[in-house]
Amino acid sequence: MAKAFSQEFINLQKKRLEEDLKDLLAKIEELKKEDPFLDPDHASDNAAVDTDVREQVGHETVEAQIKDLNYRVSEIKAALLRINKGKYGICLKCAKPIPKARLEVIPESAYCIDCEKKLRS
Repeated sequence: MAKAFSQEFINLQKKRLEEDLKDLLAKIEELKKEDPFLDPDHASDNAAVDTDVREQVGHETVEAQIKDLNYRVSEIKAALLRINKGKYGICLKCAKPIPKARLEVIPESAYCIDCEKKLRS
């Protein structure tokens, strides 16, 4: 199968994905620091019920954000693996090239638009 994209484009996407990955991992670490459950005084304080509720909501919010970011991290790592295997930009479902414009917007895309729609419906 002929290459769908130039090596220059693939290298640019790889660099972008690596930068996105680095930024996401840093954001995850920052969010972890914001988790009220990690406060050393949390376990031993006798806070009011409303404070406990705020801490619980804060913890759940941080956990949800981290979960979303971890999903994107896994998508980026998978895209980098596809680059290393020479399969970047090829739809995992139909094996057709993913449009370049789509990859420019969402560089970790694993599916063409048609297959993505089918998977989400």
